[in-house]
Amino acid sequence: MSDSPQDTFVSHLVELRNRLVICLIVFAVILVPLVTPPWFIAGKLFDFISAPMMAALPQGSKMIATGVIAPFFIPLKIAMMTAFLIALPVILYQLWAFVAPGLYKHEKRFVLPLIVSSTLLFFIGMAFCYFFVFKMVFTFIAQLAPASINVAPDIENYFGFVMGMFLAFGMAFETPVVVVVLVATRLVSLEVLREIRRYVIVGAFVVAAVVTPPDVASQLALAIPLCILYEIGLIAARFVTPPGASAEQKTEAGAT
Repeated sequence: MSDSPQDTFVSHLVELRNRLVICLIVFAVILVPLVTPPWFIAGKLFDFISAPMMAALPQGSKMIATGVIAPFFIPLKIAMMTAFLIALPVILYQLWAFVAPGLYKHEKRFVLPLIVSSTLLFFIGMAFCYFFVFKMVFTFIAQLAPASINVAPDIENYFGFVMGMFLAFGMAFETPVVVVVLVATRLVSLEVLREIRRYVIVGAFVVAAVVTPPDVASQLALAIPLCILYEIGLIAARFVTPPGASAEQKTEAGAT
């Protein structure tokens, strides 16, 4: 006798709970050594995150903390973010294992590479922001500061700025994945995506002007990769043929 819909729903909830517990345990196991003695390295993680800013400031300059608990709380947030990123492969695997039984065979072949590639691209976007963009942005800010001003950024404001930039560049580097998904799910055809290329280029510069500081270098550092990644997505989408596509669509998707 088959299970009732209610029993099936409850079993899915139990499985989801178990997988969430596994994710939380892995996250906690990674986080604890980062924030407890003798391995306490949350402060060192903040020093690493703040290195681009400190390199742009005059020698001997330091950041300030205006909040009472900010010197502890901000490094703790960075430690939590680091633990989450380290645990991300396990989290994504648990997500994959939960949804995989409900997917078709061709969808399983598509989803797993999609998860892996999107994760790698997000990390690459963060690394590009840290090693390349931050140097330009902070140098630009330090050079424009009047000589009568002592530049001493607040650590809470700096943390918010850094997280926002990491998120912006991480999401921007997901552009090829978005293009491939649009074509693979037949929401938008490859031909349409090619036709709107010029609008995408304009949109990339608009987005860069909104999410980056008001200097041309950092705006170009986001807009140009966005345009390049869009082209990479168009190339990758040629090899994606949605299930049930017509012969003409398959020919177009497989064209070089």
